[in-house]
This record gives sequence, C-alpha cells and structure tokens, in this order.
Amino acid sequence: MVDSRTPVIVGVGQVVDRVDTPDYRAMSSVDLAAAAAAAALEDCGAPRAGAAVELIAGVRQFEISAPVRAPLGKSDNYPRSVALRLGIEPARAVLEVVGGQGPQKLITEFAGEIAAGRMESALITGSDAISTERYWAGRDDKPDFTEVVGGQLDDRGFGYESFVDENLIRHSVMGAPTQYALLENARRARLGLSPADYRLRMGELFAPFTSVAAKNPLAAVPAERTATELATITERNRMICDPFPRLMVARDQVNLGAAALVMSLAKARELGVPQDKLVYLRGHADLVERTLLARPDLGAAPSGPAAIREALRVAGIGLGDISHLDLYSCFPIAVSNICDGLGLAVDDPRGLTVTGGLPFFGGPGNNYSMHAIAEIVTRMRAEPGAFGLVGANGGILSKYSAGVYSTEPADWAPDRGAQLQRQLDAVPAVPAGRWQADGPASIETYTVRNAFEPRIGLVIGRLHAGGQRFMARIDADSLSAVDDPLGHDIHVTSSERGNSAVLAS
Repeated sequence: MVDSRTPVIVGVGQVVDRVDTPDYRAMSSVDLAAAAAAAALEDCGAPRAGAAVELIAGVRQFEISAPVRAPLGKSDNYPRSVALRLGIEPARAVLEVVGGQGPQKLITEFAGEIAAGRMESALITGSDAISTERYWAGRDDKPDFTEVVGGQLDDRGFGYESFVDENLIRHSVMGAPTQYALLENARRARLGLSPADYRLRMGELFAPFTSVAAKNPLAAVPAERTATELATITERNRMICDPFPRLMVARDQVNLGAAALVMSLAKARELGVPQDKLVYLRGHADLVERTLLARPDLGAAPSGPAAIREALRVAGIGLGDISHLDLYSCFPIAVSNICDGLGLAVDDPRGLTVTGGLPFFGGPGNNYSMHAIAEIVTRMRAEPGAFGLVGANGGILSKYSAGVYSTEPADWAPDRGAQLQRQLDAVPAVPAGRWQADGPASIETYTVRNAFEPRIGLVIGRLHAGGQRFMARIDADSLSAVDDPLGHDIHVTSSERGNSAVLAS
C-alpha cells in the first residue's frame, strides 16, 4: 500500500499563441501561464481541484529575469496574477530564480513538501510571450500588460550569482550563445575534431530533434531537416557565435505556456481524480556545477549526468529501463554533455526529446522543461508502467534537475543530493585567481560573436607561466583568419576594462 502522502502529478497543460495565425490573441505572459494552468486543472478531471490549491509557483519569465523595464509592462506578482485569472486564492505564492532547471526543481521541491505532510497541493506554471513582445515593439498601438495585484509573494530573486561573475561581465560574456559557444569549442578541443567535422556532429545530434518537432502541433519550427542542412552555413543559417549556426540555437521567439498540478495521493482521492491520471515522480535530483573558470574541463559539466544517475537510482531503475526521455537542448552541448557522461548514444532509438527541443519546438524562457514534463506525463498515462525521464538545465551548464516519471506506484524516496554535491565540490578546481592576466599564453577555447554588436572575439586561455586560466577579448577578424584557434599562442594584457589578447606571431 502506497503512503497516502505520496505526491502525484494529476494534471498538465500546454498552450500556444502564434502571432502568424488568424486566432492570435496577443496573450501576455500571465495570460499564457493562466491558460496553461487552467488546462492542467481541467486535465486532472476533478472539478474542485482549483479550490484545493494551497501554493502557486511561477517559473520566472524572461521579461522579469533581469532588472530592466518590461517592453509591454508586467505584473507586480506574476503567480498571483495567474491565480486571479483562475479564481483561486492559494495561501502561498512563489516566484522561482532564473534558470531552465526551474520547472523540474519546483516539482521536486513541492513534491517533497507534500510527502513530508507540510502541504497537500501545488500548482506550478510558467510562460513567455517573447514573440508578442517583438511583434508589438515600436508600435503605438501596443498592449499594456501592466498589472498591480499585490499580495504575499516569496520572490526568490534572479539567482544570477550562481553563474554570473565579474569576469563574465567585464568581458561581455553574458548572452547564452556566447557562453555556450565557449563550452562547445572546449568540448571540440577534447575530441580533437576540426571545426567543420564538429559542426556536422552537432547537426547529426539535432537532426532527429527536428523530426520530433515536425510532428508536434505546438512546435515553433515544425520542419524536418538533415544534419547537413543544420551544419551548412548559408545566408539563412548564418553563424551566430562560432560554432553555432542559427538553426542550432534555442529559439526564444515563441509564445508558450505550460503547467503541472501536484498533490498528495490522499488529496487526489478525496477530490475524485481518476486513477488513470496519476503519475508518480519516482526519481529526482538537483545538483549544481562549479563556476565557469574553475571547471577542470570547460567542455564538460559532471553535475548533469550525476543528477540523472541519482534520479534513476532513487527510482530503482537503470537508463535502459527508460522508454521516453527529454534532455534540455538549448545548444548541442547541453545534450552531448549528458550523452558523454552517461554513455548514451546520440542516435539512441528512443530519441532524446519528446517535444522537438529548444531550437525547433521553441525555448520559452525558463519554462521549456515544463513542456517536456507535460509530454512525458501524457506518455506515461498512455503506457502504464513505463518510465520517462526529464533532464532540465540552467545557467551555463550550471544547474541540473532530473525527474523520473511513471504510473507505477511507489512511496516517495529522498535523494542524496547533498552528499553528491559535496563529492562534486571536492574535485580540485583550476586556478583562475582574479580576472587580470598578463603575459604569454595559449587559447583553451574561444568564440566569435558574429550576430551581436560589437562583433568581438573572446578567448579563455592559460598563462604559460603558472597555468592561470583567464578570459580576454581578441580581434574577431584575426581570430577568424586562423584555421583553428584552439591551442594557438597569444599574448594577454590586462587593463581596467578587462583583458585583451593578440595572436602570437
């Protein structure tokens, strides 16, 4: 007999609002999150489920993920604006930190609270209306999405301190394509591949994702593409940040919302939730990576594979027992990092996504993995007893949350996250010191920001004397003129503005 406090996913919902269709509704982020939450409440099959929600949590959308003005206005309390539209009054409202791990992390967190008997139900929702923001930008008739609702809110802040530091800010390494490009080229260095061969490898990884997106009615780009198409540089597939062409970059210009409803088994039975709606979070884990320049291998983040291994252990199964999986795919390395760490083939016949992935399904801010969770829950219901896996990544491969789902009942089991985190943190870090560096050095990894102004080259290097790792700007044209900058000798000079490097003659 399963403990009545065991948490279960009872409802999921997804919604899209396309700007290029006749039924476009110009929905705000709150509208999208509320529509997805309403769909999750309806999905659970219990008319009184909304009134039973004790906590509503919001995954922080992009427009409130930085201390800047929202182009079309924003709510002062995103979760409670959603609750207002649903006609419910939860006792608690939470707004999560920035990061794509957020949806899975919140489900795990509040499932644990339910299992401990501290609450009985939680509604987690998120959204982004980035496509709408860009559609109305500069227009005089743009909508005003400003809302003032007040009320209690546990605002957990932006959370940038876990993956943004002075070094990155000084050297303009802030956008996700720039950050991930540095990691990707570091992985290429480890594999010893040429730029062209590695780009084709990335295309081979992502081509199957396009096949899934082509069949998904919610996908932003429902078009099947070959590995060669993804890897070939053209006017329409221009280089964004070396080594990423446009088609391999997360597509954030979408209007999407997704939500999940979690409650105790006792509450689900009390409300009359049908048995075939119940999906258990059988395994879970949340781990974080050390800061960028301290990582022993810039092309790897062991915390991600470790989180998945732990989630599988908690579930009492192996990777081979998983029927469906979705690995966070903002850039190829987010997927290949997991494949490398788990020995998972990139052409695994199960596929590595159930949505189509962030470049093709779409990357709605921090909430992408809620769509993956919704898809996995739906598949678990259709295949009773099967297991599904969701891997959710945040920051610069900085934070990873994993969840294993199944209709097969089992009591809630704790994970060993704290113990595993201590083990990860005990691995010796690379010496980086403060941000200044001077003298002869070599390039450990690099990128050229082609699609951003100013167009600059960036390197992470090691000083010949002492091996200190550093970050520096470098002339983009000189870097691009080298067949392969990896390992190339440079000379770095520090100033108040940051480090600058030149190629050694």
